[in-house]
Amino acid sequence: MLDETLKGQLAAYLERVALPIEMVASLDDSETGREMLDLLQTIQSLRSDRITLRTDGTDSRKPSFTLQRAGTATSLRFAGLPLGHEFTSLVLALLWTGGHPPKVEADIIEQIKGLDGDFNFEVYMSLTCHNCPDVVQALSLMAIFNPKVKTTVIEGGAFQKEVTERDIMAVPMVFLNGVMFGSGRMLVEEILAKIDTGAAAKDAAKLSEKEAFDVLIVGGGPAGAAAGVYAARKGIRTGIAAERFGGQTNDTMAIENYISVLETDGPKFAAALEAHTRAYDVDIMNLQRAEQLIPAAQPGGLIEIKLTNGGILKSKTVILSTGARWRNVNVPGEAEYKNKGVAYCPHCDGPLFKGKDVAVIGGGNSGVEAAIDLAGVVRHVTVVEFMTELKADAVLVKKLHSLPNVTVHTSAQTLEITGVAGRVNGLRYKDRATSEEHTVALEGVFVQIGLVPNTEWLKGTLELSKFGEIIVNAKGETNLPGVFAAGDCTTVPFKQIVIAAGDGAKAALSAFDHLIRH
Repeated sequence: MLDETLKGQLAAYLERVALPIEMVASLDDSETGREMLDLLQTIQSLRSDRITLRTDGTDSRKPSFTLQRAGTATSLRFAGLPLGHEFTSLVLALLWTGGHPPKVEADIIEQIKGLDGDFNFEVYMSLTCHNCPDVVQALSLMAIFNPKVKTTVIEGGAFQKEVTERDIMAVPMVFLNGVMFGSGRMLVEEILAKIDTGAAAKDAAKLSEKEAFDVLIVGGGPAGAAAGVYAARKGIRTGIAAERFGGQTNDTMAIENYISVLETDGPKFAAALEAHTRAYDVDIMNLQRAEQLIPAAQPGGLIEIKLTNGGILKSKTVILSTGARWRNVNVPGEAEYKNKGVAYCPHCDGPLFKGKDVAVIGGGNSGVEAAIDLAGVVRHVTVVEFMTELKADAVLVKKLHSLPNVTVHTSAQTLEITGVAGRVNGLRYKDRATSEEHTVALEGVFVQIGLVPNTEWLKGTLELSKFGEIIVNAKGETNLPGVFAAGDCTTVPFKQIVIAAGDGAKAALSAFDHLIRH
């Protein structure tokens, strides 16, 4: 099950287990059941003085196993094999159960311990989903530190019947006490905010009490992180209010064009951005969404950023680096069938469409990469591109055309995503050359048509382009004194990670120059 290299790494981690752990398996005769037993026996053998294994579990969901600190009433269960992207989740669960402290703020742990009520979470994941580990690890942490929280992690591929019965067509998907709780990437702070009443008001009060910053950065993607590092290195008081640190890079799988980094993936890159920023004296305020920019009342006065939770942050200068999000195709059926066949992340949700027919809307790099990725999983991929030719890099287009289970339609205008009984069953498009309409029968549609800047909250406050981008000059200055902008939310062309990072550094240097001159 695990090669010798992985066993060696796991053994090194398990040396940190200080408290006794009990694993109880509920097995069956399936291949997954046999592989699970092999995995658990390996884990037990690597730290037999601290970890015990029983195979007399009676849980109805088989194969599965529980992790529990000896003498406690915690409830954390893994149904199916936690391998692939989830192997790290398993290792962390073992360490936390065994008493190794998590790298989480102390107040978050106290908030988890203070939860009162019965919380029975079920989280469905796939082994290729790079957004799932954050949710799995958050809910595992909550179950380990509060016996009132029960968490079951379910690998969708091993429990296809459940996935079908519950109409799960996107992961991660979370149920709380049998009711749909949320889908998509969620951090532990976000989950706590949804179930811990009163937490938002307390958070807002703490934020409003903060001393004014010299530079306040709104957004924590590549531009925001670079701005934070460059500002902090100047020795000035720096803060970052980010809705999701790492921004869009969290949803990117392969990154192969960031100079000096030969290859990485989005979640790793996002984690590296945060680690680099935290190495400096930067006040990172994560999971904070801005809703209003209040310019300084007088020259040299403080600029305010109002947050959706009611908190208000003050600063002498502000750098806006709110990034962008996936663009919707805006046709009938898209909103109705979101997470019911309409998806935006092929890496996360692709495995749920194994052996099925799907479409990809969009022929740029994102669309063609998605189609290539999906072609290895699904039965057939139909690519629908509005323009007369695919706009992706030539090497990607060549690869796409070499695949036997891909059909490409250019000059094709998507008209509707159709469905029946709450699930996608087709896509209707018009051939722009002939005006003929066509329908493709399929079960999934992946939308990959570019980005929209996250600037709606700024309308009427500063100057935006007709596309909603913040208009900046060569120094990253906006039309408001002391307010700068960087990255994908601006008019700077070519939305690339390396360009956003450079823009963030430039905006920080411009903000510092503004401070010393004014």
